[in-house]
Amino acid sequence: MLNPELIAEKPEDVGVDSEALDALFARAQRDVDDGVLPSAQVAVARRGRLAGLRTFGRAVQGGTERPATDETLYTIYSATKAIVAVAIWQLLEEGQLNLDQRVADIIPEFGTNGKEVVTVEQVLLHTAGFPRAPLGPKIWSDRAKRLKAFASWRLMWEPDSKFEYHATSAHWVLVEIIQRRTGSDYRDVIRDRVTGPIGLPELFVGLPQELNDRVADIVYMGEPVAPPGGYGEVTPQTTLHFNEPANRAVGVPGAGGIASAAELAMFYQPLVNDGVVPDGTRILKQETIEFATKVRTAHHVDLMGAPVLRGLSIVIAGDDGKANLRGFGRVASPRAFGHGGAGGQLAWGDPASGISLGYVTNGFVDLQSLGRRATAISSLAASCAL
Repeated sequence: MLNPELIAEKPEDVGVDSEALDALFARAQRDVDDGVLPSAQVAVARRGRLAGLRTFGRAVQGGTERPATDETLYTIYSATKAIVAVAIWQLLEEGQLNLDQRVADIIPEFGTNGKEVVTVEQVLLHTAGFPRAPLGPKIWSDRAKRLKAFASWRLMWEPDSKFEYHATSAHWVLVEIIQRRTGSDYRDVIRDRVTGPIGLPELFVGLPQELNDRVADIVYMGEPVAPPGGYGEVTPQTTLHFNEPANRAVGVPGAGGIASAAELAMFYQPLVNDGVVPDGTRILKQETIEFATKVRTAHHVDLMGAPVLRGLSIVIAGDDGKANLRGFGRVASPRAFGHGGAGGQLAWGDPASGISLGYVTNGFVDLQSLGRRATAISSLAASCAL
């Protein structure tokens, strides 16, 4: 759990409207009460502290179905990408990495089959050209096998010629860059340089074995269906692999983080507060955050024909009236940024209001229901600022 000093005594102490917060909680509870979801957890933070957290429903945890509580943890899927991103942003700030560097100059094993030209920036923006490169659960935990896989990967198209979401492949490359530049395991780097300094002891990229009994197992609430877009290994079967303790321990960098909604909401607080945590520790310079959250892909469109508004491994809400399609609802400012996850996980912060949201669930539903829920939850969260 969070340090009690990071939890506001009442929402108004951090400029959050209690009634608006209660409306958000009620909307999250409704899906559980109606049987749409087995459990859900939602949190809002502002001014460096948690304004409120609620958990609803029941979930299988450690093999036993029991009530979900505020201590229940959830798989956050692609919301993990933003956590990895901050470690990369730190390397950029320190001059240990440049966006125009070729990945092969950092990871020689990657420089095969035409991938020699791929840059760090292209990997961060999902324009690198290897969106469906295979690297499944059988080799997740073996670095040598991952590097061998890198060498076998081929480009599907010329780098930067189009955008296609690299569901997991890009972030395996990014964490290898982190390891090459720091000399340490990426999971240790993220804990020591990112989640630790922010004060998030239970935001995990690589879950300790002893905490598995607190993680809500994922369930499909209907017929399991793969997401649109042909995301390669991202199938219902792979999604359910994260119910296995061994796979949670790996810390899959594009999809395998484990956290509570509170930890997710608090992760974004320093990012919308000039890079500073409440004790005065600075994890990033403000100019680095602005540089990293600048839209760099507006010339590309997604599967629905909407402009792709991506920063460096982050999604930006934008002012084109389509922020709801990106998970930000209809109220957050165009400057809001974050990264959601499969199953409807929501995680973002808004520099204009200072609000940040974490929403997690263990229930996978159809995409239409998920989209409506995301719009409602994010809109209500953004409306909480006094």
